[in-house]
Amino acid sequence: MSKILPKRKSPRAQWIEYNAGLYFITICTHNWVHYFGEIKFGKIYLTELGEYLDKTLQGASNHNNYINILQYVIMPNHLHAIVEVEYEEYSDRACSVPTMDERLVNKVKSPKIPLLSIFVRSLKSEITRYANIKNITFRWQNRYHDHLIRGVEDCNNISQYIENNVLNWEKDCFC
Repeated sequence: MSKILPKRKSPRAQWIEYNAGLYFITICTHNWVHYFGEIKFGKIYLTELGEYLDKTLQGASNHNNYINILQYVIMPNHLHAIVEVEYEEYSDRACSVPTMDERLVNKVKSPKIPLLSIFVRSLKSEITRYANIKNITFRWQNRYHDHLIRGVEDCNNISQYIENNVLNWEKDCFC
């Protein structure tokens, strides 16, 4: 018997394409369980899963041509990151225009794809896959939080927040 689920309303802002730009993202574990590590004496001690997440974030730019992780912090039950999404409106692929003259080319307009969401989905999938292979009990919270960074001051404030996140763990709303 198939169950018909109601269509969920997207939490993403409709006025943002989630392509080129800087974003501050927060991704949490289900029920804020401390899967990634523990904080002791102002330092994060990562679990095996936390270490794999760290390695995956460090290599994210190698696997996603449009993603640069500029800064991140892994906390016991969530991560924060400043993600740069690069996006070219027109691809470099040329295709023939349907005319007799094969020398004419036209640049193909790329579709408006939410590249940030694709990155987050692939990151969550990769960490879940690793946990399953290693028989580590693990689950992400559905969805994630994003914030379009609007200017240097906004970026500096977020960067400072990320940098001091471990030290401010006791004050953290995810604690």
